[in-house]
Amino acid sequence: MFGKSYKLFKMFGFEVKIDLSWLIILVLVVWSLAGAVFPEEYKGYTRQVYFVMGLVGAFGLFFSIVFHELCHSLVARRYGLPMKGITLFLFGGVAEMSDEPPNPKAEFMMAAAGPLSSIVLAVALSAVSLVGGRLGWAPVVSGMFKWLGILNGYLAAFNLIPGFPLDGGRVLRSILWHTRHNLRSATQTASRVGLVFGGLLIALGFLYLLLLRSLGGMWWILIGMFLRGAARQGYQSVLIRQALSGEKVRRFMSSDPMAVPGSLPLRQLVDDYIYRYHFKMFPVLEGDRLSGCISTREVRDVPQDQWQTRTVGEVVRPCSMENTISADEDTMKALVRMNSTGTSRLMVVDDGRLVGILSLKDLLRFLALKMELEGEDASKAARSRSVLEQ
Repeated sequence: MFGKSYKLFKMFGFEVKIDLSWLIILVLVVWSLAGAVFPEEYKGYTRQVYFVMGLVGAFGLFFSIVFHELCHSLVARRYGLPMKGITLFLFGGVAEMSDEPPNPKAEFMMAAAGPLSSIVLAVALSAVSLVGGRLGWAPVVSGMFKWLGILNGYLAAFNLIPGFPLDGGRVLRSILWHTRHNLRSATQTASRVGLVFGGLLIALGFLYLLLLRSLGGMWWILIGMFLRGAARQGYQSVLIRQALSGEKVRRFMSSDPMAVPGSLPLRQLVDDYIYRYHFKMFPVLEGDRLSGCISTREVRDVPQDQWQTRTVGEVVRPCSMENTISADEDTMKALVRMNSTGTSRLMVVDDGRLVGILSLKDLLRFLALKMELEGEDASKAARSRSVLEQ
């Protein structure tokens, strides 16, 4: 979903990160508040004052979204659901889950926590604005609290729409999950509602462009496209988890892995292994023991005129939790590790010995076959493969 994100701070054990796309939100909010809303509402101030008000409003929205996602994360932790952190991006923010909720109740409570927190903030900020007005605060000060309350109200209302993956869609999924006792079916229905809602936003965006000739319609179109993509991806993620969860790595690994010795010259590694078999990573053995791995990244860091004289053993990368896994681990854990490290192959290790290789390509083949046999159409299988590759 995201590009490169940057850690800002840590709160209650959760990392808060920001994707550079959120800067677009910052600019739009400042521009809207400082250029239109505040000059119309509070006349007679300088442009500098309106700009500062817009900037404060944008950062107020930032912390409101963090608070919204933090409430999701705290409730998720209460129900034992591991959370990666909170990331702010172009369309708001998201509490990153590494697994599906364990039961419908956990899903409901976690999903409801976000909109409820925004409603509480909206009421509290509006109350501060009213009290400030009666105490004689400057209109621009009480006005800031008023508009932050309004923005939190919009945030709550938007997230309560019952289309997955919005909070309202997750509430809908939890209810369907409870009544049907089937997470896959519940997710499919909630995702379809999300697709419909995303389509409506796109249609409204085009009407806005045609009738009012305003670029504001582009914003609705972008949000609609994002929601439709996220709804599809959410359903495909459930299909992948149900297909792979509970399956051991041993089932999917290649038990005759291709490895190279540490004495092999880099030139021979490139010509006889990388160019021939098209793998980006190879295990390195010393006798029958795994000493590490070598990838195209390590080879690339060595000047080409040294490939003939330098050996694999000189640039081998040590084994770590990032590039190895046990044969008895859950395959979903291996997939999460691949996703977090950006690798497509993991070495399967038992007591320091290499027993196999797990590749993303093998998982893709299994997933496509399983979905085909269980009645999913080819387009859904293809989308699931793209989700898995991400």
